[in-house]
Amino acid sequence: MKKILNSLLIKPSGPDCNLDCTYCFYLDRAGLFPSTKTHRMSVETLEELIKQTMQQGSNQVSIGWQGGEPTLMGLPFFQKAVDFQKKYGAGKAIGNGFQTNGLLIDKAWAKFFNEYNFLIGLSLDGPEHIHDKYRIAKGGQGSWKQVDACARLLLAEGVATNALVVVNDYSVNFPEEIYAYHKALGLNYMQFIPCVETDPKDPTKAASYSVSAEQYGTFLTKVFDLWHADIADGVASTSVRYFDSVFHRYVGLEAPDCTLMKSCGAYLVVEHTGDVYACDFYVENDWKLGNIRTNKLDWMLNSSRQKKFGEMKAELPKECVPCEWLKKCQGGCTKDRIRDPRDNGSNHFCESYKMFFAHADKKLTVLADQWMINQGK
Repeated sequence: MKKILNSLLIKPSGPDCNLDCTYCFYLDRAGLFPSTKTHRMSVETLEELIKQTMQQGSNQVSIGWQGGEPTLMGLPFFQKAVDFQKKYGAGKAIGNGFQTNGLLIDKAWAKFFNEYNFLIGLSLDGPEHIHDKYRIAKGGQGSWKQVDACARLLLAEGVATNALVVVNDYSVNFPEEIYAYHKALGLNYMQFIPCVETDPKDPTKAASYSVSAEQYGTFLTKVFDLWHADIADGVASTSVRYFDSVFHRYVGLEAPDCTLMKSCGAYLVVEHTGDVYACDFYVENDWKLGNIRTNKLDWMLNSSRQKKFGEMKAELPKECVPCEWLKKCQGGCTKDRIRDPRDNGSNHFCESYKMFFAHADKKLTVLADQWMINQGK
């Protein structure tokens, strides 16, 4: 079955960033573009990209702007992006997401985001001692004060804002503090991203800042209990992306989180050059699909290489097949099978998910039953 183009992740400033986060997996992608030190998408490439997206995409298209740090492009670049969306949109519904570290956001940015209904993913790991552990500037100073102020500005300007929280070897020890901090701040939509990266100095093991499976499993169960305690009449007052996505599976719907799907390859990643890749975690030569100057987006989405990439997810480790939770987790994210070589092809977070489902299954089943009744099913 032909895939319909409905989701793109665009990196207009490539791997460039004004932070130097210890756990960042994308800064070294600069090696893919050795001819230039600064990486910026041209207006011509932007227009061609938006034109193709609008002409080849479905009636509802989701565009995520990411990096590196996309605000390095400057606000006029995104004003042009919106203008091109209007020019080529032909009545299609367009959703813009924007992931940022928040350092360059001011009132002009906030007003723009509000006017055009951008959904902001703000990288904020928690209170100061947690956030500044690894999210540091190139001079070594912390970034929390600026990001906390950014969150308050965005919320005050009515901008839809989610908190993106990297769970690492340090932050994993503070689930209650992180949850309470974001909730008190007004960031009621939270996404927790477990960190596992290969040690750049020793490729036989995971980096020291990676979180272990047991630690992350404990973290998930504690956050689940906090989230569940905030439910009234079947409606949660906070949103945790992983729990929301898992809940889709409990009520028989396709989960929106790609890690919970049977196969990958449902979206494309476009670098500043117009080069297209299979996945955000696989921006590398082996998984380059082409370039928008010479190939069409929908062709690359349905190419044999993208199909091969998507099918890798279904090549499950042997311990997944008999697992009682397989239909819920679908083996997790493919990249989590390779970032810690000691796992020998198993998902680094397998035990985390077993711990979570064993803990949360009964409560999720009750919530699903209530939802089905409310839906008249």
